[in-house]
Amino acid sequence: MALVPFDPGGAATRQLHSPWTSYRFAGRTVRLRQDWRRLGVAAVVWDAAVVLCAYLEMGGLDLRDRPVIELGAGTGLVGIVATLLGAHVTITDRAAALEFLESNVQANLPSELRPRAVVKELTWGKDLGNFSPGAFDFILGADIVYLEETFAELLQTLEHLCSDQTVILLACRIRYERDHKFLKMLRGCFSVYEVHYDSSKDVHIYKAQRGSRKEDF
Repeated sequence: MALVPFDPGGAATRQLHSPWTSYRFAGRTVRLRQDWRRLGVAAVVWDAAVVLCAYLEMGGLDLRDRPVIELGAGTGLVGIVATLLGAHVTITDRAAALEFLESNVQANLPSELRPRAVVKELTWGKDLGNFSPGAFDFILGADIVYLEETFAELLQTLEHLCSDQTVILLACRIRYERDHKFLKMLRGCFSVYEVHYDSSKDVHIYKAQRGSRKEDF
């Protein structure tokens, strides 16, 4: 299953099917294993993750020593970069992806930072009892808004994890009408703002928080 249509012979496809990909963030090279054949969309780096990492690196948010959780982490790029920027990060995905995710996290964090990153199973709407309500200052998600049947569970998960001070950052492409549907669901529970747009990759970053609601779509 592919999230977006693309040319089977194009550079984007070759990148997705490459067993390795590398990025430079937080003064370090992050080299990630990919495994499209075995895990599909969960095991490749999507543009939204790269854009979100660049946004975090801009320094507008102070992640140092802050509790952070990444949802649907896939290769772990966002969680790894947040850890390199000083956060204590819980990096989550479904059970089938955890071994792969853990291998990338361990390979890309220096030994002194590894205790700051914990890989943990989270299936949206199902494993919430394993996470303290409102325990995180930041919730991060890159390209996790694409399956309509998961929208209610994702929203339930966000509500469980949030306190009044929690900041949610979701990076995504707006591809289909169902993406707009999720954003409408989100703004029914949170105040939502678009805080960044990368025109070169067509990726939006939305910030959501509890409190007075703002309709800006």
